[in-house]
Amino acid sequence: MPSALPDGEPMPEDGALPPHALAGAGDRPLGFYLHVPYCATRCGYCDFNTYTATELRGSGGVLASRENYADTLADEVRLARKVLGDDPRPIRTVFVGGGTPTLLPAAHLVRMLAAVRDEFGLAPDAEVTTEANPESVDAAYLAELREGGFNRISFGMQSAKRHVLQVLDRTHTPGRPEACVAEARRAGFEHVNLDLIYGTPGESDGDWRDSLDAALGAGPDHVSAYALIVEEGTQLARRIRRGEVPMTDDDVHADRYLIADEVLAGAGFHWYEVSNWATSEAGRCLHNELYWRGADWWGAGPGAHSHVGGVRWWNVKHPGAYAAALAAGRSPGAGRELLSAEDRRVERILLELRLAEGAPLELLAEQGLAASRRALADGLLEAAPYREGRAVLTLRGRLLADAVVRDLVD
Repeated sequence: MPSALPDGEPMPEDGALPPHALAGAGDRPLGFYLHVPYCATRCGYCDFNTYTATELRGSGGVLASRENYADTLADEVRLARKVLGDDPRPIRTVFVGGGTPTLLPAAHLVRMLAAVRDEFGLAPDAEVTTEANPESVDAAYLAELREGGFNRISFGMQSAKRHVLQVLDRTHTPGRPEACVAEARRAGFEHVNLDLIYGTPGESDGDWRDSLDAALGAGPDHVSAYALIVEEGTQLARRIRRGEVPMTDDDVHADRYLIADEVLAGAGFHWYEVSNWATSEAGRCLHNELYWRGADWWGAGPGAHSHVGGVRWWNVKHPGAYAAALAAGRSPGAGRELLSAEDRRVERILLELRLAEGAPLELLAEQGLAASRRALADGLLEAAPYREGRAVLTLRGRLLADAVVRDLVD
């Protein structure tokens, strides 16, 4: 089942933000995340806030239907306009995620984007992305998205090997993601990403290399590669607990990461975040960079999280409850937290250290600085950036990124 929401203080019914949240807003970019909570089936490793038709049957009613969803989400976009008032910022990035956004008709995704454009306006060079399941799109669908204003697309490839896809409960056939890249290029998409997962039980080093080679052969300009995390409560976790499939250990994950970096770098990709590589600066995912750099974004949809000016909030999880709140004229927010200056300092270290540009050493407290000197001596931080006042992970440091970050924020 989807993971639980965090604890926090109640969200005001009208969604109002404290005055300080918009102070200095003009210096920060603003993006929108639009969550589509529907999936045809639930993948065995997934604990995202998504729902199949069976899971919604009898519990969401007409308010939770796919047919109404684009209009319901547009209601939250209009709420965002009221809450942000006369904030003049055009939207820099829009990211439609899920779930499987492409289970909805392309026209519905275009309508959701139009709501953002109508209420806020889009920056002239706005990045507009949707995630897509390879089996839920075709050439005509992609052309309609491109015509409607989308200019970046991210396909969930995960693996090129059938037996690995079966363990993950992925429904697409090997080869289909690569074909989708070609179709997206013909439709006029400027930037295309392929998502990969490594460390699936039963995957070999050779399988992983084959997946990387297949992805690169398709011609994307961005690749994301994530270690499989087995979350409690998922079908995969239950299968591992029953001994049906083996658990992959951390050493295997490290080996697969090294293979990914070697293969991607050899093909002209540059890492810019621990799990993300692009062929150029223009190919980076600007929307994710909003998250990593602590900018502002409004997350619309069930369970979506938002952040504006040091205020973080999250929506109710169930699509029925989400739609009911908006229909009643209330914010769908379930709770929020007001980040202190110390919270924001720590989060900057946590997030910026994952970037190729690293984090400023001036963010570190005394103990963190001492830890950074040890990390430098241990070969976990690059020497040249360190002399210039930045903590930048080496390749070995990327393998141990979580541990390095913990030491630097203590």
